[in-house]
Amino acid sequence: LLDSVERWSDTQIHCQASSHAALDNPLRAAGRLGMANGIEYAAQAMAVHGALRAGADGAPRAGYLTSVREVEFHAERLDLGTTPLDIHAECLSGDGNHLIYSFRLETAGRLLITGRASVMLDAGAL
Repeated sequence: LLDSVERWSDTQIHCQASSHAALDNPLRAAGRLGMANGIEYAAQAMAVHGALRAGADGAPRAGYLTSVREVEFHAERLDLGTTPLDIHAECLSGDGNHLIYSFRLETAGRLLITGRASVMLDAGAL
């Protein structure tokens, strides 16, 4: 769903996406893209962040979204505009197998969704 990584650091990532406006977006239901789908965009940004942090020396670790909290929708739908989505995620804490991210989606400076997500890494190995 993501088009590009605009910038990233060890703790943050900013991605862009235009797929929210595509009529063949696989997340569409009944011809619309609901706001809750923004969580999937954020989760994909977190996954890319993990892969970038792993670098060329290590394989990215499989991650599973275990919870989302404090999610606030600031719009009705994701697909009402054609301006690219800006997806921001910041790793707030982590202990090796469990990470907590904050995330927000915006378009043209307008806030669409905010929240926090917990990610479990290598859950099958636990």
